[in-house]
Amino acid sequence: MRSIPTSLLLAAALVAATPAARIAAAQTSSTPPTATAPATPSGIVGIDAMTATVFQQNQSSFSGIALRLRIHPASLVREISFMPTFEYWQNTSHIDAFDIQVQRRDATLGGDARWTFDRSGAQPYVGAGLGLHFLNEDLRAPTLNVPHATNSTVKGALEVLGGVQFEMSGRLGSFLELKFLDVTQYRQLKLSTGLSWNF
Repeated sequence: MRSIPTSLLLAAALVAATPAARIAAAQTSSTPPTATAPATPSGIVGIDAMTATVFQQNQSSFSGIALRLRIHPASLVREISFMPTFEYWQNTSHIDAFDIQVQRRDATLGGDARWTFDRSGAQPYVGAGLGLHFLNEDLRAPTLNVPHATNSTVKGALEVLGGVQFEMSGRLGSFLELKFLDVTQYRQLKLSTGLSWNF
């Protein structure tokens, strides 16, 4: 007979606990998840295409083109990126009175590290790196007894750069950049503008 009141008490306790458990579960499910900071992108994060006005040592200005990737290693802070770059320019001059043609070319493989200042709107950046320049000079002057002469050389160079990038719409952006390339006897200053695509 003593077991009956005990069973009733246990059943009453379970009935009373069930609504409380349901309320606690409802409150837990309605609690908004804790906001987390967006993950820093890693890998290839963008690509840039640009045109440049090139000022070379002892030469007049001419035009060049370039293409580069922007890579962000996962272990680094968001502001730092690495940029493997291919740059190319070619300049041809004619002096018809003396039948002279001079052609100069520079194909450059480079790599720069860039720090972008995280600001809304226009974002300034600075960077530095190294480049390998494949230079070629070609001369044709038959009237001067030089039917054809060519000179090719490979030179390394230190590079420093600074610029400003602008967000346009969606993944598309633009930028303006000034870059100095310390190539011995062929020092260059490039003023570039271009478009960027962010992955």
